[in-house]
Amino acid sequence: MSSRLSVLCLLLLHTGAQGFGILPGDSLSHLEITERAILDVTVQVCRALAQAEGTDFTIPVQPFTAGAVAVACGAPQSSKSFRQAITLITLRNVRVDLRQALNGSFHFDEENFVQGRNIITEGLRAVKASNKQDNFEAARRKLGEISHPLQDFYSHSNWVELGNTLPNSNLIRAGASIGNIADESRATCRNCDGDDCRNNILEDVIEEQILTSGYFGVVPFVSTKPAGKCSHGGAVDQTSDIEPKGGINKDTFGSSHGHLHTAAANMAIAATSELLEDIREAAGDRPFLQMLGISKGSSKALCFVIDTTESMSDDIATVKNVTSFIIDNEVGTENEPSVYILVPFNDPDFGPLIRTTDPQVFKDVINSLSATGGGDEAELSLSGLQLALTAAPSNSEIFVFTDASAKDKQLKSTVIALIERTQTVVNFLISAQMLNRRRRREDSQQHGRIPESAAQLYRDLAQTSGGQAIEVLKSELPVAVSIITESSSSSLVTLLQAARSQGESNFVFNVDDTLTNPTVYISGHDVTFTLTSPSGESEQSSSLTGSLITSSQQVGNFRTLRLKKSAGEWRMKMESVDPYTLKVIGQSPVDFLFDFVEASQGPFQGFDALDTRPRAGVGGTLMVSLTGSDVARVTEVALVESSGIEEIQGVVQRLEQGNFIVRIDRIPSTAFVVRLKGLNSALTPAPSSSVFQRQSPTNFMSSNLTITVQADADSIMVPGTPFSVPFSVMTNGGGGNFTIRATNNRRFESTFPTSLVLATGNAKNGTVNLEAPLNTPSGTDVTLTIEAEAPGGNDSNYIVLRFSIVNPVTDFTQPKCELLSLQSANCSANCSSCRWGLSVRVSDGAEGTGVDRVSLRQGNGTLNTSLAPGNENITLVSYSASCLSTNVELLAVDRVGNTASCSYDRREGTTAPLSSSTKVTQSPLLCASILIFGLYLLTDLGTHWQS
Repeated sequence: MSSRLSVLCLLLLHTGAQGFGILPGDSLSHLEITERAILDVTVQVCRALAQAEGTDFTIPVQPFTAGAVAVACGAPQSSKSFRQAITLITLRNVRVDLRQALNGSFHFDEENFVQGRNIITEGLRAVKASNKQDNFEAARRKLGEISHPLQDFYSHSNWVELGNTLPNSNLIRAGASIGNIADESRATCRNCDGDDCRNNILEDVIEEQILTSGYFGVVPFVSTKPAGKCSHGGAVDQTSDIEPKGGINKDTFGSSHGHLHTAAANMAIAATSELLEDIREAAGDRPFLQMLGISKGSSKALCFVIDTTESMSDDIATVKNVTSFIIDNEVGTENEPSVYILVPFNDPDFGPLIRTTDPQVFKDVINSLSATGGGDEAELSLSGLQLALTAAPSNSEIFVFTDASAKDKQLKSTVIALIERTQTVVNFLISAQMLNRRRRREDSQQHGRIPESAAQLYRDLAQTSGGQAIEVLKSELPVAVSIITESSSSSLVTLLQAARSQGESNFVFNVDDTLTNPTVYISGHDVTFTLTSPSGESEQSSSLTGSLITSSQQVGNFRTLRLKKSAGEWRMKMESVDPYTLKVIGQSPVDFLFDFVEASQGPFQGFDALDTRPRAGVGGTLMVSLTGSDVARVTEVALVESSGIEEIQGVVQRLEQGNFIVRIDRIPSTAFVVRLKGLNSALTPAPSSSVFQRQSPTNFMSSNLTITVQADADSIMVPGTPFSVPFSVMTNGGGGNFTIRATNNRRFESTFPTSLVLATGNAKNGTVNLEAPLNTPSGTDVTLTIEAEAPGGNDSNYIVLRFSIVNPVTDFTQPKCELLSLQSANCSANCSSCRWGLSVRVSDGAEGTGVDRVSLRQGNGTLNTSLAPGNENITLVSYSASCLSTNVELLAVDRVGNTASCSYDRREGTTAPLSSSTKVTQSPLLCASILIFGLYLLTDLGTHWQS
């Protein structure tokens, strides 16, 4: 079973509800269906790219896994980000069952066919628009949400019973007919014959090809259905005891129509593949893979947030140099960043955010920066950081360059919330002049340092994220930025991260045989240490003359130590009278992903990934996945105090393929990190060199506050239309007047209650109202952070929401191809020396949005495109190829993502214009997915298909 699925399947249990259990069996779940479709399509896309680029491609061994597919795609460094993207998509799919359980439109229940199709097509437009703006996180979330009802159609309707053997392609096409839907008054079912429901759908419904689906209700004596209608079926469905009794769902082999489970699951995989193929065609192959977390180089972003006031001219010059170094040395390698992000800031403004995948464009933008203005003591550094945190991929690393205080320090809690949710590392490079404009302040430090209170704010944020707050003179900055080149490694892992206020502390970390370049970062003044290797050899900070430290560098308050590679347990005794931080990193393919989860409060019991802080002082659960190894296993997971010594061990339950459930008796009330230990060996007993240790760089907090939003709040915004987000806040601690804050990364105007009066154990409701301006581009996303803070500021919690912004769409038609001419030479003599060609006019119609691009889907010739004079809705295409290449297939995409495939053959004619040969056919991926599904049936298929 592929990675992470077994964890989620085990978590999605409904106690005492037949048909929703997760006992081992042969049935397929939404999670397996979704992941298999993603893996299948990704293999096909990577194979097509390899063929287009003339490189070899080897199909991975089945069943596919995320790691094996990433390797086959030539992007092993993307294994973690690919796994992470799949997890987000599948979790969003599962969330539909947990949060929209009784909304029949999300499940095609109760003959809600038009409503269900609208959910899919509206969401599909949002996915395409988000991809066009490179907002891949928003695209993944919406993709997961719409894949659920798409899959449910085949289990909950009678599409399979009607004899169909292929998916209903019109489910992903707005305005198209999806079939002959049963009238509200038409009877569709009879009673089942006891437990045998195979023939309960009426014969006239089958003969006339009438679409129907089952009714569903969970409240005894209240749930009902129209006379003669089918039920969903199963013990939970209370309508199944109302005549006609029984059901028609195919969720599992044990369901009412479980004999058709394989056929329904088969079509659900193929339909999900078709959905993904449609998204791929609209986006293009490389952006599609980026949406799934697969990049040519590193999955990491290179992200700079830069103060551009006049005093920063030397710092900007340093950034230009380091950018050029990284781009010149890492483009084309596995460490090439997947995306480049820049956010300038000063006062009174910040931004705009520049995001690009083109390294030369980024270099040009950086080189165009100039330092101007300034004059007061503070800049909008946190506003710039907030914008970067909402644009960078999760698990990124951000570098903030400034010599100024934060003018917007009220955003500290918002920035911390975004750091926790994205698990992004933030490094501050704080430079100072010998004399500067801030020395007149009473709390300014010697050598022109920024005020201590301002520096502490940056230190707090760096510590929360697992980053560094490096304080140097401007002349020392070029040396300090070496951390940037080290952090750009695609396989960087954290072994240990800790902070202490002062005194003596002892630390232990394991270097395993997969780890290279072990490095220690120390930030702080006057810190001494004793380092002890696994062999017992020691080296002190005062001498550095031994053989344990291969190189050492110190600049300002920051020190790096490169260690000799020696597998085993290392010890470090630290001592200081001032606060300091310690971080140990290295490079290794072996790493881990995790999510905090909580029990669902809906009718279907299960676990849902948290969007907020976990509750303090009570038990909790983590889902953990290992990446980078097929044999690694977890032996220990602990929540460790960030600035103390307490460790709370979890109970680890091993599942399959590197997946684990970890149950914690008590979530700490102070800041903590997640530490994992394990063995990277299949041998028993495992060699000591296989013992590995990994830790989350991010520091997490728990809370006695709970913030929730309504289930349908995570939807689509329309520019110029008011948008409301209802929320509620509850406290399990003391009551009083709680402060409410709501901020968004787009600076849209919003209204919300600034306070709520709460009593212990009671909840109060509020609403955030905001509106996107009319000129907001479709595909923009907005990140909304809602925060609640207890009286006195001793407790706080948040929820981070991301919304897609999509302009209303009226263009649902595909582009059209018109063949103008086809010239085919007589190739019977010497085909290799002859060429043929054609010219095609591609249009989007008078009411269309216009042709966005035309590309080759098949063919080895040369394609040229140009706009028709005076008409931007028409693209002229010319194609020329050797007679050895007889076919060509064009892919035409309009500006809202409608696609059309146009195929031609040189043998169709000579010079006479031909009629359009646009073909709207089933994608080859559809057939490939069906064949692959057959192979999967030979393996253990795991758990059932959730409803």
